[in-house]
Amino acid sequence: MNVAARSVRPVRVVIADDEGMFRTCLRQLLAVPPSVVKDVYGSDVGPGFEVIGEAATGQSTIETVQSMNPDLLLLDLSMPRMSGLDALRELQRAQSAVRTIVLSGTLEQSHLVTAIQLGARGLVPKDSATERLFEAIVCVMAGRSWIAPALVTSLMDALRTGVDPATAAPPAPAFGLTPREREVLSLVVQGCGNKEIALRLAVSEETIKHHLTRMFDKVGAGNRLELALAATRKNLIN
Repeated sequence: MNVAARSVRPVRVVIADDEGMFRTCLRQLLAVPPSVVKDVYGSDVGPGFEVIGEAATGQSTIETVQSMNPDLLLLDLSMPRMSGLDALRELQRAQSAVRTIVLSGTLEQSHLVTAIQLGARGLVPKDSATERLFEAIVCVMAGRSWIAPALVTSLMDALRTGVDPATAAPPAPAFGLTPREREVLSLVVQGCGNKEIALRLAVSEETIKHHLTRMFDKVGAGNRLELALAATRKNLIN
């Protein structure tokens, strides 16, 4: 289903988690009217959501996604008989077009990288505030990636661990980042939000937003996650 067609109907969602109570809570949350979501959580979710299926195991996740063809999969990684990562792996092999957001209580560094490599578009801890989940969904359904700020540092550390210094990319001055922009970028990679960055650099949040906008354009990133990933992969802050 293309984006234009999706815009005139609710996003079709499958919830995969072995905890029945958590699935029920998510289903009820996604049933909130779009106008309320926008007013209370600040996210414009368009025509809203329709939960079309649930799964409690990795195997049933694969079967449900393949039979129901949802737009979005909300996936826990810790499920019986087949993990969420294994389910992601099978869906990738099957070339499933579903967009996946990982919702998990425990996200180890290696799991962060593996989930992204297997096609996950978003990473959200289960204890995140509700508005973070809606932010992630809106971002992912717009074709971008989203990761909780608290996970950025772990993801960057995991990526650095897997990089061979002998083959690491050299600094990339061609992007034209200024010294101040590199300072901001370094704090983004550490998982700092705009307010914290502004306090550390003794400037306004609006100034930080301007820096980020310019860096997005220079690096070709669509959001903070893509900017942080580019910083690590292209060695932009060394």
